[in-house]
Amino acid sequence: MLEDNERVSSSSAIPIKFKEFYMLSPQLSATPQNTQEALLWHLKKQGEMTVAQLSILLGVTEMAVRRHLTHLQSSGLVESRLVKQTRGRPNYFYRLGKQANTLFPSGNHNLAKDLLDLVQAEAGPIGVMNLLKKRNEMLVKRLKDRLQNKDLVERIAEVAKFFSDEGYMTEWEKLPDGNFVMYQKNCALHELASEFRQICALEPKLIEELLGTKIIRKQHMLNNDPVCGYLISQPG
Repeated sequence: MLEDNERVSSSSAIPIKFKEFYMLSPQLSATPQNTQEALLWHLKKQGEMTVAQLSILLGVTEMAVRRHLTHLQSSGLVESRLVKQTRGRPNYFYRLGKQANTLFPSGNHNLAKDLLDLVQAEAGPIGVMNLLKKRNEMLVKRLKDRLQNKDLVERIAEVAKFFSDEGYMTEWEKLPDGNFVMYQKNCALHELASEFRQICALEPKLIEELLGTKIIRKQHMLNNDPVCGYLISQPG
């Protein structure tokens, strides 16, 4: 039986672990939808803040703020530094991590969409597919040194870190049968992928090439699953 904090997607038998925290939108709107989004916006505007300051602005207890910060830190969205005070104990100041940049509006999405629109107008869907294949080939070459001479577990950790650095909030774990599962809890290209499905079509193949083993996508955000989940098989 699954624990209370686990759920099973209707399209897969792989358990997806959820905590009491909210799922973040692919990109945060100017009007926060929940406490975590409001917390991230305050850090974006103020630069650095303490637990006490966030507690006042959010209207929640300091304990609740710490729980949210712990979760956001584990996802790479928030960082902290210890600052010594002239009097009293040192205090932690929290700021956004690099991975949080993908959550806020930028011109990158518009640029990518314009380029893909141009390719589609000139060469059709096949042209878009060929362009994205070349981009994936570039990524495989770029990550080659990071993955060389590593076993499967080390390669999974490196690939998960790469996707997390790109804003996908990626986690992985080993299953009881010896296989692995990788979760992407945020899609950094959600809007683009909704229009250009070639992006999603090529992603399993990209992960297969990076890991050197069989991959099956078991959950898919564009199919209304809460995450994109990939079953990673042991070579063999």
